[in-house]
Amino acid sequence: MDSPNWLVPSIGVTALLHDASIPPQAQVIDQRSFNVLHNVPPPSQADGFSQFIPPGTTKESLAAQPFHIYDEEFLAIIGPNPTLTLLGHTESDPIFHEATVWYPAKDEMFFVQNAGAKAAGTGLAKSAIVQKISLSAVTPSIASQRNASGSVKVEVVDSNPTVMNPNGATNYKGQLLFLGEGQGETIAPAMYLMNPEPPYNTTVILDNFFGRQFNSLNDVSINPRNGEIYFTDPTYGYNQDFRPPPGMPKQVWRFNEATGAVRVAADGFNMPNGITFSPSGSHVYIADTGAAQAFFGTNFTFPSTIYRYDVNKDGTLENRTTFAFVTPGVPDGIHVDTKGNLYAGCGDGVHVYNPSGKLIGKIYVGGTSANFQFAGKGRMVVLAETELYYATLAAEGVFPGVLY
Repeated sequence: MDSPNWLVPSIGVTALLHDASIPPQAQVIDQRSFNVLHNVPPPSQADGFSQFIPPGTTKESLAAQPFHIYDEEFLAIIGPNPTLTLLGHTESDPIFHEATVWYPAKDEMFFVQNAGAKAAGTGLAKSAIVQKISLSAVTPSIASQRNASGSVKVEVVDSNPTVMNPNGATNYKGQLLFLGEGQGETIAPAMYLMNPEPPYNTTVILDNFFGRQFNSLNDVSINPRNGEIYFTDPTYGYNQDFRPPPGMPKQVWRFNEATGAVRVAADGFNMPNGITFSPSGSHVYIADTGAAQAFFGTNFTFPSTIYRYDVNKDGTLENRTTFAFVTPGVPDGIHVDTKGNLYAGCGDGVHVYNPSGKLIGKIYVGGTSANFQFAGKGRMVVLAETELYYATLAAEGVFPGVLY
């Protein structure tokens, strides 16, 4: 099959620098331009949260063309005319945070507030809330704008009973599966199955391991080969002052709802966070965001790393390898497309890696993107704490639990 006329095969990033086929909202970032800087700042001046501005660019120029091409492979992902549109903005309240999950039946994207941010007033004061937007309301005229803030209504979803401090989410058996971090000592972290339509009734399907509370349930993914639920359990609730001191190791778990079996899938993490399976289900990717310790500060000798495991047919994990180390920020939410490329929410936007772990591009938003999600083919919603973005591109996201 011939390549599209906008995809020039095997020409390399150097030839792309002056190639007329680069989309208007894209630009080439040539890593060779900063392999040698001569005056490299010390860690006290440039740490794991410091945003690197490549020579010859500024924050303004990086934002003006937000699709950053590090390798020509990224052209196939973004397509001939990618767009990035600001849909929502707040001054300080981080209401666009985590748990992005697409409900195809009504073409709605659900997401949640930051459960532990001081600016949000959540945590012990109140539970973070679930929200949604209608993607059908994002018309082509809106998507063609760079700033369309306020053009799409952000609706509050009154889950009943309330999902307490939700953080991770995925599609599961036609409903939405949310992970709640818990609140205080008496409201345990739990897994909630929520009806995506009014009255948004919820059912708790897991809230303990043999009578012991989890630490602070974070993210979740469905193994497409066996349908089991895999989830991560760091201690961010404790590190953000709305959960008691942890009582179990920080681990990755698996849950078979049909049999009720709950068991550890992997350990040895500092802060296990985002989790996603490859399209075939043969690999699982798990992010460790240990460098970010929330209210306890940072430790840049801890991981800011995505690991890959082989997934055996019986669902066990083995052969842990380092897939990617991230800067700036930490790799929080992670997802894959149907071609096996991995996307990670990081300190300056969404980073995109090919299946070998090579950084091939970024969707630059200029600040932290804790999570994001595809809405089928060619659409993505990006959460950036105080900003909500809508992107169009060529790639197609993997729908949870489906083999590709």
